[in-house]
Amino acid sequence: MKCPFCEGNDTYVVDTRTLKDALAIRRRRLCKNCQKKFTTYERIEEPTINVIKSDGRREPFDVNKIREGILKAIEKRPVSSEEVERIVAEVQQEISKRFVLEVPSSLIGKIVLEKLFYVDPVAYVRFASVYYQYDSIDKFLKELRELKKRYLQKDKKKKGNKDATTK
Repeated sequence: MKCPFCEGNDTYVVDTRTLKDALAIRRRRLCKNCQKKFTTYERIEEPTINVIKSDGRREPFDVNKIREGILKAIEKRPVSSEEVERIVAEVQQEISKRFVLEVPSSLIGKIVLEKLFYVDPVAYVRFASVYYQYDSIDKFLKELRELKKRYLQKDKKKKGNKDATTK
């Protein structure tokens, strides 16, 4: 593996961890030349799936676009890079299971939103604001009210489960 710092070829793995659900492997590597550490991720290569854009265009599925969108949504939020990689891997796996050749971009956005809902409410709102392209404050406020209702329901379910297990 080539070092991203000095471009040396003499690197070795110092730590390997399987990410949640074994969808990816995280490896910490050390360059023997410059002594710097870096991280790599290993995933199964999936067959090419085309994304159907809202205007009808088709383009190859690019997992990096999902990662970039999530990273923008979680900026300055308490979400780890491992959590981001887990979400990306889960989205990719769900798309691969449900679709063979093509997937609508709208469905990719919905899957990402569902994952972000359980991770961070602010990241969810940020991603939703881009995904839904709100053209008025009223529409945005309506979404916030719906989100608040869902979170309150989620919290009630959690408390109900805790009460049932403590009895």
